[in-house]
Amino acid sequence: MVLMCDFDTGFRPPEMVKRRPVVVLSPRRHNAQTCVVVPLSTTVPEPAEVYHHQLDFESLPPLLRHSPVWAKCNMIAAVSLERLDRVRDGRDGLGRRRFVARHITEADLVAIRQGVLFAIGLGRA
Repeated sequence: MVLMCDFDTGFRPPEMVKRRPVVVLSPRRHNAQTCVVVPLSTTVPEPAEVYHHQLDFESLPPLLRHSPVWAKCNMIAAVSLERLDRVRDGRDGLGRRRFVARHITEADLVAIRQGVLFAIGLGRA
């Protein structure tokens, strides 16, 4: 699922240090207070490595479809659920903020999981 994560507090460069979209990898668990996420970025990795994956636009909420989005699988993090929120998706007819939580495609999920394995040294070419 694509959500927004607030990395502003407690992280330091070169770690993620701002609010950004993430893909949640952890399965939903009863009473879980943390989850594992992979940050997303519109910055093209230089050079692109096996632990980077460009997401299909179908996996992204509409407001994130303005440019290519990359999963930075080498920057996985365990974060508090308190850091997560849905992605803002404009306003409804009454002017209220509209939010969305979107599931990514199966192909993107498989590629991101494989990228994480490569990033932690467990992947195979």
